[in-house]
Amino acid sequence: MKLEIITPEASLFKGEANNVTLPGLDGVFQVLNNHAPIISSLKNGEVIFELSGDQAEAEMSNLLVQTGSKVSVSIKGGVAELNNNRLVILAE
Repeated sequence: MKLEIITPEASLFKGEANNVTLPGLDGVFQVLNNHAPIISSLKNGEVIFELSGDQAEAEMSNLLVQTGSKVSVSIKGGVAELNNNRLVILAE
Protein backbone atom coordinates (compact mmCIF):
# COMPACT_ATOMS: atom_id res chain seq x y z
CA MET A 1 0.00 0.00 0.00
CA LYS A 2 1.07 3.58 -0.48
CA LEU A 3 1.81 5.29 2.84
CA GLU A 4 2.21 8.98 3.52
CA ILE A 5 2.84 10.52 6.96
CA ILE A 6 2.36 14.28 7.08
CA THR A 7 2.75 16.79 9.94
CA PRO A 8 2.02 20.53 9.87
CA GLU A 9 5.77 21.13 9.58
CA ALA A 10 6.78 18.56 6.95
CA SER A 11 6.14 15.34 5.09
CA LEU A 12 7.82 12.67 7.28
CA PHE A 13 7.45 9.66 5.02
CA LYS A 14 6.26 8.74 1.55
CA GLY A 15 6.63 5.23 0.18
CA GLU A 16 5.30 1.66 0.01
CA ALA A 17 4.51 -0.37 3.14
CA ASN A 18 3.44 -4.00 3.71
CA ASN A 19 1.61 -3.27 6.97
CA VAL A 20 1.06 -0.35 9.33
CA THR A 21 0.30 -0.46 13.07
CA LEU A 22 -1.53 2.61 14.38
CA PRO A 23 -2.42 3.93 17.88
CA GLY A 24 -6.21 4.36 17.55
CA LEU A 25 -8.33 6.02 20.24
CA ASP A 26 -9.91 2.63 21.06
CA GLY A 27 -6.59 0.75 20.94
CA VAL A 28 -3.77 -0.24 18.65
CA PHE A 29 -4.80 -1.65 15.26
CA GLN A 30 -3.08 -2.80 12.09
CA VAL A 31 -3.90 -2.36 8.41
CA LEU A 32 -2.57 -4.55 5.60
CA ASN A 33 -2.59 -4.33 1.81
CA ASN A 34 -6.09 -4.24 0.32
CA HIS A 35 -7.70 -3.42 3.69
CA ALA A 36 -11.27 -2.08 3.61
CA PRO A 37 -11.54 1.73 3.62
CA ILE A 38 -11.26 3.25 7.09
CA ILE A 39 -10.98 6.62 8.81
CA SER A 40 -9.73 6.73 12.40
CA SER A 41 -8.64 9.26 15.00
CA LEU A 42 -5.22 8.58 16.45
CA LYS A 43 -3.82 9.19 19.93
CA ASN A 44 -0.32 9.67 21.28
CA GLY A 45 1.85 6.66 20.37
CA GLU A 46 3.92 4.95 17.70
CA VAL A 47 3.14 4.36 14.03
CA ILE A 48 5.09 1.23 13.07
CA PHE A 49 5.38 0.05 9.48
CA GLU A 50 7.38 -2.39 7.37
CA LEU A 51 8.61 -1.22 3.99
CA SER A 52 7.39 -3.17 0.98
CA GLY A 53 9.74 -5.43 -0.98
CA ASP A 54 8.43 -3.80 -4.16
CA GLN A 55 10.38 -0.65 -3.43
CA ALA A 56 14.17 -0.47 -3.18
CA GLU A 57 14.18 2.60 -0.98
CA ALA A 58 11.82 5.15 0.52
CA GLU A 59 12.11 8.78 1.44
CA MET A 60 11.84 9.57 5.13
CA SER A 61 12.72 13.12 6.14
CA ASN A 62 15.47 13.18 3.49
CA LEU A 63 16.93 9.85 4.69
CA LEU A 64 16.94 6.62 2.69
CA VAL A 65 15.38 3.63 4.43
CA GLN A 66 16.08 0.07 3.25
CA THR A 67 13.37 -2.29 2.00
CA GLY A 68 12.10 -4.75 4.63
CA SER A 69 13.03 -2.39 7.44
CA LYS A 70 10.59 -1.78 10.27
CA VAL A 71 10.24 1.91 10.98
CA SER A 72 8.70 3.56 14.03
CA VAL A 73 7.46 7.17 14.10
CA SER A 74 6.23 8.86 17.29
CA ILE A 75 3.06 10.93 16.99
CA LYS A 76 1.03 13.02 19.45
CA GLY A 77 -2.28 12.30 17.72
CA GLY A 78 -3.93 12.81 14.38
CA VAL A 79 -6.15 11.18 11.78
CA ALA A 80 -5.59 8.22 9.43
CA GLU A 81 -7.51 7.61 6.20
CA LEU A 82 -7.16 4.46 4.12
CA ASN A 83 -8.85 4.27 0.73
CA ASN A 84 -7.92 2.43 -2.47
CA ASN A 85 -4.78 0.95 -0.86
CA ARG A 86 -3.48 4.45 0.01
CA LEU A 87 -3.00 5.34 3.70
CA VAL A 88 -2.57 9.01 4.59
CA ILE A 89 -1.71 9.87 8.20
CA LEU A 90 -2.12 13.50 9.24
CA ALA A 91 -0.15 13.59 12.49
CA GLU A 92 0.84 16.08 15.17
